[in-house]
Amino acid sequence: MSEAHRDTDIPGLTIGISGPARRSMSHRLISLGLRLHGARTHYIRPGDRTNVDLLDGLVLSGGTHVHPGRYGQQPQVTARYDLKRDATDTRLLERAEAISIPVLGICRGAQFINVYHGGSLCQNVTPLRVHTRHRPLLLPLQTVRLVQNSRIGRLMYSHVIGANRIHSQAIKRLGRQLRVSAVDNDLFVQAIENTGQQWLLGVQWHPEYLLYHTGHRRIFSHFVHAARFRKLERLNDRQSPDAH
Repeated sequence: MSEAHRDTDIPGLTIGISGPARRSMSHRLISLGLRLHGARTHYIRPGDRTNVDLLDGLVLSGGTHVHPGRYGQQPQVTARYDLKRDATDTRLLERAEAISIPVLGICRGAQFINVYHGGSLCQNVTPLRVHTRHRPLLLPLQTVRLVQNSRIGRLMYSHVIGANRIHSQAIKRLGRQLRVSAVDNDLFVQAIENTGQQWLLGVQWHPEYLLYHTGHRRIFSHFVHAARFRKLERLNDRQSPDAH
């Protein structure tokens, strides 16, 4: 039975995708990756007042750099920032974690999760690269090593995978209640997850461009499965005689 067929019975599952004011191909592919597994998607632009309690999961997508002021630094590189989006993602992530719905961070999204938890970023990793390529890679030509006993390690078929790279920043100081679950050949962080019960995963690469690859597609299928499981938990909590 195919992954898509297994998930088509998800009733009313809605995933919010936070992104910039204008949707790009990346955001359309994220939506496709979720819809392949039976979820509906709701796009959230900077400044939108989406009610997170009506969502079953949240994706923080890629895009502009997180403003360094959020981790106590001044901008050291020429980059595009979106302060309104930073504020929106803060509100979304705060509520998503409060009600424990699954969260998937992609590229900027993974970095934002780390900053939200008190971590910091390296504003430009390009001159620090020794064993990895300097140029952006859309194809899965970057070697990524996964921690075996981790969420990403368990869902992939191998503990060494190929991934793409479309970023110039990386996680530096790890945030609270997070752990590293993947690194590249220069030991830059490539994936993080939380240490609590909530399903929360951040990947530095862009799996939405790799939907043709079974392993990367499983990131979306496991996320949708987690959203469905949490939705059922929340429904049961509301129906419980002890619920207030």
